[in-house]
Amino acid sequence: MEKIKLTRRGALLGAAGAGLAVGACSERIDRFEPPTEGHFRHGVASGDPDQTSVMLWTALSDDGGGYRGVELARDAEFQDIIFEQGETIMYVVPQPLGTLKILAEGLLPGMTYFYRFRLNDDYSPVGVTRTLPAGGVEQYRIGVFSCSNFPAGHFNVYREAAENGELDLVLHLGDYIYEYPADGYASAKSVELNRVSDPVHEIVEYADYVARHAQAKSDPDLQALHAAAPWIMVWDDHETANDSYATGAENHDSSEGDWYERRDAAVRAWYDWTPSREPANLIDRRGVFEIGDLATLCMLETRLTARSEVMDYEDFPIDPNSEMTEENLAIVANWKRDEIGADDRELMGAQQIADVQAACAASVQAGKPWRILGNQVIMSRVNFPDFTTEMPGWLRWVATRDNEFARRFINSTRFEIPFNLDMWDGFPAERERLFAALRAVDADVITVTGDVHSFWTNDLADNDGNRVGTEFVTASVTSPSPFSSFAAPGVDYGEMMREANPAVSHCNMTDHGYIRMTLTPTVMDAEYVSVSTVLKRNYSAAVESAWRLTRDGAGVPEVERVG
Repeated sequence: MEKIKLTRRGALLGAAGAGLAVGACSERIDRFEPPTEGHFRHGVASGDPDQTSVMLWTALSDDGGGYRGVELARDAEFQDIIFEQGETIMYVVPQPLGTLKILAEGLLPGMTYFYRFRLNDDYSPVGVTRTLPAGGVEQYRIGVFSCSNFPAGHFNVYREAAENGELDLVLHLGDYIYEYPADGYASAKSVELNRVSDPVHEIVEYADYVARHAQAKSDPDLQALHAAAPWIMVWDDHETANDSYATGAENHDSSEGDWYERRDAAVRAWYDWTPSREPANLIDRRGVFEIGDLATLCMLETRLTARSEVMDYEDFPIDPNSEMTEENLAIVANWKRDEIGADDRELMGAQQIADVQAACAASVQAGKPWRILGNQVIMSRVNFPDFTTEMPGWLRWVATRDNEFARRFINSTRFEIPFNLDMWDGFPAERERLFAALRAVDADVITVTGDVHSFWTNDLADNDGNRVGTEFVTASVTSPSPFSSFAAPGVDYGEMMREANPAVSHCNMTDHGYIRMTLTPTVMDAEYVSVSTVLKRNYSAAVESAWRLTRDGAGVPEVERVG
């Protein structure tokens, strides 16, 4: 990609020294190039900022002992160091790879800082971080990311955000790594791309998860975005195993050992390899972040603490090939109401809902214009279109020829079934509880969501049609779209989804990218930034669409398309 013109954030990145360099005449910035030798080959990162502190992270390669620590300064030349911490450690046996996390404290709100790690006389690349602001905030920019499957393609989306995003904060909503073996999901081109998963087997034990995290952190584009801004992260399912829930996962069986041991190993590796603060109970990864007088950010945990076992369409109550009689329609409707909609099915749990309600109530009382929920799976109501009528006949024939599973699935869509039972549509009673809690304190919300590898703009409303807010869903960094295996010329699955669902204003099931959100006291702009390819290092970027919420009075703001 062509180098970008120097911007405010570009100037900060360019001044950061090792790994980030200003181009000729300071008009452009060069690409972040991580060191290929030395002790800091996995880059640096910062995360979980508040108004006076931020977590700093790095990995140490070939650590033979000695002094290790971090320096944080107001300037890129480290002439004004305001925080320094380290210690001398002696090893009997040198450590081939480890991590170092240090909480930098005593900082000022809303300030940009530069940091670097040190192991004896070797210094890391320099990272840029920022504390959360306090008091009045005129503008704040957040990047929203999800689903970065290493073997599926290059992390061009991360690179684009690092060089052009001008982000104050990065939100990563999950699927930062994937657990599958090297020949598993979305790995068909991994050899060609030189991105074969490490280890090659499915990851189950702590060392496996560490190796997979380390591989991701070896990527220069991911390193660039980690060095460019602080991150707030939460896992979805693939950081442990596909379709995980409180007591198990779809992609876990007894041959892979005890679920809780696997879960705990995965979560321990996640904390070791991310710039994240650690709660007393490690699976309780949620929290509230205050962005001055502008916004309250609530990060949700919807996988490991409370989620009920995921239902699937193997439990469909009738043969999907059956006739659409009134009796069969009633059977399916009752199944959706009584089983999928059972009151005891949880996603967040009562305590987390109460905590979100309290945070949003305080936000409303403080007069903050925006409340953001960092959420993993689509919250809005979304049904499949009826593929027996909406899918071209020739494509249905190709899809179902010698494929009974595809034929049964396509026929099941006649019955207005939810798009994915792993999403909030698989837990509708819990969604009503959350919406009721928000409405009780007059809190409308912006929900940002990942997981589904596509861009969506959705309305959020309860069963009675009372609007609660707007949902913005980010496309993936690399993972393929839901219908990639059925892709065909002239067939727009995103448009089918939009036409079938009144709550959906937009759905793009083709592009990879991220959401760049710009918050001001009266307007929230969401730009869906897409990249042209993830299969080559050279790419172009564009704004796929742009959306706006305007705080112009009482009530829940209506979303409008502005680009």
